[in-house]
Amino acid sequence: MIAFWVLAPLMVVAALGMVLVRKAVHSALLLAVVMVSLAVLYAAQEAPFLFAVQIIVYTGAILMLFLFVLMLVGVDSSDSVVETIPGQRLAATAVGLLFGLLLVLGVAQATLSASVGLGEANADGNVDALATLLFGRYILAFEITSALLITAAMGAMVLAHRERLSPKQRQSDFAAQRMRDYAESGKHPGPLPVPGVYARHNAVDTPALLPDGSPSSISVSRSLQSRGLVRTSSPTDVERTTAELDAALDPDAPSAGHVERGSGR
Repeated sequence: MIAFWVLAPLMVVAALGMVLVRKAVHSALLLAVVMVSLAVLYAAQEAPFLFAVQIIVYTGAILMLFLFVLMLVGVDSSDSVVETIPGQRLAATAVGLLFGLLLVLGVAQATLSASVGLGEANADGNVDALATLLFGRYILAFEITSALLITAAMGAMVLAHRERLSPKQRQSDFAAQRMRDYAESGKHPGPLPVPGVYARHNAVDTPALLPDGSPSSISVSRSLQSRGLVRTSSPTDVERTTAELDAALDPDAPSAGHVERGSGR
C-alpha cells in the first residue's frame, strides 16, 4: 500500500509530462520513469517474473532502443502534422477510446470484485504458473505471436536493405564533393557560416548575424528550426551587435566589445 501511494502520483505526473512535453527525448525519459515504477509495483504484488520482464525487456531493451533512435536520427515536428494514411487520426481516436474503456473496466473489476483462484494458480510459484499458461493452455497463441514478430523483423530488414550500386564513399570523397559544390554553386563547404558572419553566443540555438544585422539561416540546425527552438533576437540586441560590429570595423572608433572577425565564432 505504501509503495502504491508513493509511486502512483509519480507515475501519473510522469505520464502527463510524457504527453505534454515538446521534446521526444524528454518524453522517452518520462516513459522510463513510468515503466520502472510499474516494475516496482509488480515486485510489491509478489510477481517477480513480471518485475524482471518489465525491467529487462521493456525498460532496458525496447525503451532504450527508442531513446537511442531518437537521439541519433532526430524527430522533425513538421512530420507529425502530415497525415500519410487517410482517416488515421479518426481510427487512432476510436482505438484510444476503446482502449481507455477497456482499461477502466479492467481496473473496476479488479478493484470492486474479489480475486478468485489467484492463490491456487500461484501455488507452485508465480514463474511456474506463468510458464504453465504460456507453454500449456496458450501455446498456440504464443507461437503465433512469435511468428508475427519474426515476420515483422524480416520484413523490416527486406524493406530497408538495398544493393550498393556504387563504391562506398570515403571521407576524402565527401570533402572533394563539398569543394566541387562550392566551386560550382557557391554552397558553403562546412557547417560554419561564411566569413563576415558574426555569432553573438556559442549556443547551438543562437543564430549568427549577417553584417546587416539579420540572422543567418545556415548557422542553426534544421532540426532546431523545425521544432521552433531557435532563439530570436530583439531589436535592442541587433542594434547593440551592429554597433559592436561597426566599432570593430572602424579602427578609429572606440571599442564596443570584442568581436572576432572571419571565423563565424
